Amino acid sequence: MKKTNLSEYDSTQIPNGSPWTIAVVAAEWNPEVTDAMLQGAIDTLLEHGLKKENLIVHRVPGTYELSYAASMLAGNKRIDAVICIGCVIQGETRHFEFICQAVSQGLTNVSLATHKPIIFSVLTTNTMEQAMERAGGRHGNKGVEGAVTALKMLQFTEKAKQV
Repeated sequence: MKKTNLSEYDSTQIPNGSPWTIAVVAAEWNPEVTDAMLQGAIDTLLEHGLKKENLIVHRVPGTYELSYAASMLAGNKRIDAVICIGCVIQGETRHFEFICQAVSQGLTNVSLATHKPIIFSVLTTNTMEQAMERAGGRHGNKGVEGAVTALKMLQFTEKAKQV
């Protein structure tokens, strides 16, 4: 059977976030989508033990600006991971392709350069309806998934450093 809610997870398998500081940066563009994803990420991080004082939230104008914001935040020694939330919806021009490619490559580069988890919670959909389905609708909430991924990757990072 095909899984339709991609945000369902076994909460017993999620590490406790209390030792870490996590930044979440969300695009202001498409706020009906990104606000829901941001709230999903915040709620999930706090639910899994991240201390409120160790949660840093910032907004940037659009998805394209996420790479720069992630680089600035990841450069802060206090921050252990950055969750990047955005939404790019296919239009009639090639703008969609350029933004999606630039952001995915940019966030990958930040992660590799800083050796910190930089989480890609960016929706790249054909329609607003598809975006809403992934921002708390029938396909879950990509912000929740980003929070879970950040916690798991921080746990992985700790284990990898001990090898």
